[in-house]
Amino acid sequence: MRVRVGDVRLHVEVEGPGLVADGPTLRERPTILLLHGGPGFDQSSLRWSFEPLSDTAQLVYLDHRGQGRSDASSPERWNLDTWIDDVVGLCDVLGLDRPIILGHSFGGMVAQGVAIRHPELPSKLILASTTAKFRTDLALEMFERLGGEEARAVADAYFVAPSVTALERFMEVCYPLYGTTQPDPDVRARIVARPEVGVHFFADEIHTYDFRDELDTIVCPTLVLAGELDPITPVACSQELAARIPQAQLEVVANAGHAPFRDRPEETLGAIRSFVLGGSHPLG
Repeated sequence: MRVRVGDVRLHVEVEGPGLVADGPTLRERPTILLLHGGPGFDQSSLRWSFEPLSDTAQLVYLDHRGQGRSDASSPERWNLDTWIDDVVGLCDVLGLDRPIILGHSFGGMVAQGVAIRHPELPSKLILASTTAKFRTDLALEMFERLGGEEARAVADAYFVAPSVTALERFMEVCYPLYGTTQPDPDVRARIVARPEVGVHFFADEIHTYDFRDELDTIVCPTLVLAGELDPITPVACSQELAARIPQAQLEVVANAGHAPFRDRPEETLGAIRSFVLGGSHPLG
C-alpha cells in the first residue's frame, strides 16, 4: 500500500497481525518497522530474509522516499533529516505506538537519527551492519583484505567521485565481497533500484553526517548486529555504536558479511527474536 506522509506517498508492506488470539482475549504482538539499506534499493533487500520473524512480531516494511516504489521526491529532499522525519510521520499516520525499529546499513543511519531526535518513539532499536559515521579508511582496508588492490581501488574511486558509472563498477567488483553468500537472483530481480539516490548521498552527506556524540541520548534497549567480514561497515563501527549507546548489546556474527541475516540466518534471526521477546541469545 502507499501511505501519504507529508509531501510524498511512501510504499509500505505489512506482514502478520498486530493482534492474535490468546484464549478468550486478543494479545498485542510487537511491531517491527524495518528500514532497508542503500540508499537506492528497496525493502526487497530485507523482506524475504525477515519473513520468518512474522511468527514473533508484526513486520512493517518501508521503501524510503526516493527509493523503491515510494514517490521519487526530489534530490534536495534526499537527505537524512528528511528520511528521519518520514519515519516519524509514518509512525504517526499508521498509529505505530513505540515500535521496534530495525535499520540495516543506510537504514541504520536513519534509525539512529530517529532514536536520537525522538527518543520516546522506539521501544527498542536494532542496528544491523551500520555506523554512526562512515569510515572510509576502515572500509578501504576491509575491501583490500577481501578483494585485493583492485577492490580497494574501485571502492576508493566511488567514494571520492561517485557517479552512476563508478557505482556500476563498484557493484561489479565490490558488491560480491559484501557477504559469504550471494543474494538469490530472483530477490535481486525484484529490487526497484534507483542508483541516482545512492550517488547523490555518497557525493556529500555520507561523508559529513556524524551521530557519534549524540549516541548517548538513545534511551531504549538496543541490539547492535555486525558481520565479522563486513567490508562497508566493518566490525569496529558496530563496536563503537555499542560502546556509546547506554543500553546496547553487541552481537558479532562469525563468517558473515554486511547482511548477516542472509549469510547466517538461523543465528542472526535467533538473536533478533530473543531480543524482541526480551531474552538473550549469545552467538557462538
